[in-house]
Amino acid sequence: MDAFLSALFLQAGFNTTLVSIGAAILGASAGAIGTFVLLRKRSLVSDAISHATLPGLAAAFIVMALWSGNGRWMPGLLIGAGVSAGLGILAVEWITRRTRLTEDTAIGAVLSVFFGFGTVLVTVIQTLSTGGQAGITGFLIGSTAGMLRSEAELIAVAAALVGCAIFLLRRHFTLVCFDQDYAATRGLDVRLVDLAMMGLTLAVTVIGLKVAGLVLIVALLIIPPVAARFWTNRPERMVLLAAGIGAVSAYLGAVVSSIGPGLPTGALIVLVAFALFAVSLVFSPVRGLLSGTIERIVLSRRVHERQGLLALARNEPIHDPLTRRALRRKGFVRADGVATEAGSSAAAAAQLDEALWTAYRRRFPEEAAAEAHQGLVPISDAVPPDLLASLRDDLRPRRA
Repeated sequence: MDAFLSALFLQAGFNTTLVSIGAAILGASAGAIGTFVLLRKRSLVSDAISHATLPGLAAAFIVMALWSGNGRWMPGLLIGAGVSAGLGILAVEWITRRTRLTEDTAIGAVLSVFFGFGTVLVTVIQTLSTGGQAGITGFLIGSTAGMLRSEAELIAVAAALVGCAIFLLRRHFTLVCFDQDYAATRGLDVRLVDLAMMGLTLAVTVIGLKVAGLVLIVALLIIPPVAARFWTNRPERMVLLAAGIGAVSAYLGAVVSSIGPGLPTGALIVLVAFALFAVSLVFSPVRGLLSGTIERIVLSRRVHERQGLLALARNEPIHDPLTRRALRRKGFVRADGVATEAGSSAAAAAQLDEALWTAYRRRFPEEAAAEAHQGLVPISDAVPPDLLASLRDDLRPRRA
């Protein structure tokens, strides 16, 4: 526990602190760009990008190992992974545009072929006489334990630059995500914006290979935006929330992985992100399961109370036990089902309110159809006072 608290509060040494901060910046950038990828409905493309980095990564290792005897130079590995992932994106786009295959089919083909080729190259690496072959597996599931200071600084700086680029292009991304036709009429090149979005996704994927691994980096791109979606309906807030969730997930994952040998960073980051997703799924007041259940219970009670009051106003017997229980809870009926004085007043008010709603639906059918829970909300809360007065005039008997 002491080791965890030391790492959590940046007291576990300079290198661990640098790695944790770099991971947090990476997580924030991944969550931000992942939001736009999710809204653009192209989340599967990020999976293809991550798997397409493997052959470039392995090929760069082989070239550098044969050339200089050191295949683990981080910038060279990232360049190789970026080139390979870029070819994967171009392959998916070419297949989608030039053939009748859908994008998900193209993604499946590119993902499997590139990853298979990369696996073959990793097998070749194991047969080389140069050192450092074992370190290549750290790029599969993520490993920060043996990360050098220069590597951590490179990841932090690159992730920060990607975050700045996302901030500058956020308005273009938002416009294309929600209405690409309108974006085109505004003079935006939709294809260029899409390529920029995929380019930043590629950059986050390549930068995060050492931290989360190519197999699990896609989770850091998808889970934070999905979790953020439970908390808001506004894209600007969703981007900020996703960035925050991604930063917390990556930071805590890196902290936990630093306190014990052999703990996979990528897997821990994904587990933390999933925990935050589960909390959002259950407890979010906007779209959470708990709030939805409470809302359904409250709505059911309001329906039974409304129907019971209308039955009292018409002097009809109430046989439904839920309706009788709802009315008794409010003190509107006695145990034998007879209306109390408060119940009679509430029933008369409910009958008048229902008559006003009927008049409103007759005069404004389209507007009434758009009202949420019409008839369950007092009409005085749904229409302006002058319209309410006009509806009351409609209910008054006309003199001959």
